[in-house]
Amino acid sequence: MILNGAEVLIPTSMVGNYPNPRWWDAEFARHFTGDQQPPDAMWQEALEDVVGAIVRDQETAGLDIISDGRIHSDNYADQALYYYMRRLGYDLKGGHLGFPIYSRLHSGTVTQEIKRHGALMVEQAKALRKATRKPIKVQYTGVQVLAQCTHDLYYPSGRERALAIAAAINEDLKEVEAIGADFIQLDEFTWPYFFEDYAIEAFNRAVEGIHRAKIIVHVCWGNWGGTPAYQPDETASSGEVYDLTKRKGKAPSATASIIPKAYEANIRVLNLENCGRRSDDLSGLDVIRQHPLPPNVDFWAGVIDVKSTITETADEVADRIRKLLEYVPADRLGVTTDCGLILLQRYIAKDKIHALVEGTKMVREEIETGRVAAENA
Repeated sequence: MILNGAEVLIPTSMVGNYPNPRWWDAEFARHFTGDQQPPDAMWQEALEDVVGAIVRDQETAGLDIISDGRIHSDNYADQALYYYMRRLGYDLKGGHLGFPIYSRLHSGTVTQEIKRHGALMVEQAKALRKATRKPIKVQYTGVQVLAQCTHDLYYPSGRERALAIAAAINEDLKEVEAIGADFIQLDEFTWPYFFEDYAIEAFNRAVEGIHRAKIIVHVCWGNWGGTPAYQPDETASSGEVYDLTKRKGKAPSATASIIPKAYEANIRVLNLENCGRRSDDLSGLDVIRQHPLPPNVDFWAGVIDVKSTITETADEVADRIRKLLEYVPADRLGVTTDCGLILLQRYIAKDKIHALVEGTKMVREEIETGRVAAENA
């Protein structure tokens, strides 16, 4: 992939949430209103400082693409849902979500038209662009996720609700692209369990008109508490509490639940959790052989387990990448963390992204050595 005018083989980046510096968690993250403060305000200075700290960790580790780290709250639930709901005009009271893996979260309630009430990721993108000369990636919670987490008292259908969310996000994406974001990522972490009938249409509406920034969709299988979800099989009836002991046969392949449907989205990169926590089965990557990547889509795979405090060695990371190369050519492959690192202590997160870089370097050197040997043969 071309990054800053140079070809980078197997680019590296982290996904999602990074552990906030503790001083930021103490106050700022919980009440972030940086887009409503003058440029010389303490809030703006704090925002730039916290983004700078997270950028420094990534650059020190050697990542090729620098991410925003999702610093706009002090826990994943607030970052993924409530931060967006406030800025889209939701009433935050609502019942618990019906998803088994997200039962600790409340839905937000919509009683009026969904639109932006303040920027979503614009200020973070400005601070990120200011903090580094490397390519940058700005990340958003996905449209289907937000639409599913809504208690809707306004729109007559889920499709209309999702398209309204997508239109609001699209406004933000256009501003972030203009700031200079090289990559824009949407996290659709409920796609593995089912695609709503509006899922692809709404995703494509959200990224409509984005031409320079490369669009990434990131998909993972677990939740912020560390528990992968499950899918009932055909023996389950809609709406019932499903007894897993009655499920027949093996659980469905995680990747097969995404591919090839995800190819219908207007994306440049498909980024899946693959070889970190789920290294036992590569998440069913044989489906890529059955449904090859479209020519305009690269595949990025998670190779770092964000749910474990044990830091991978460079050798372990390299071995996971070698397995991936059995399915995806090196010039179409990138590697990331499985998901966000927020549940880990920051010193562990630093070690994990360092391992990601060092393992990737090992494989790059092997590929280059093989190429030179082939040329000299």
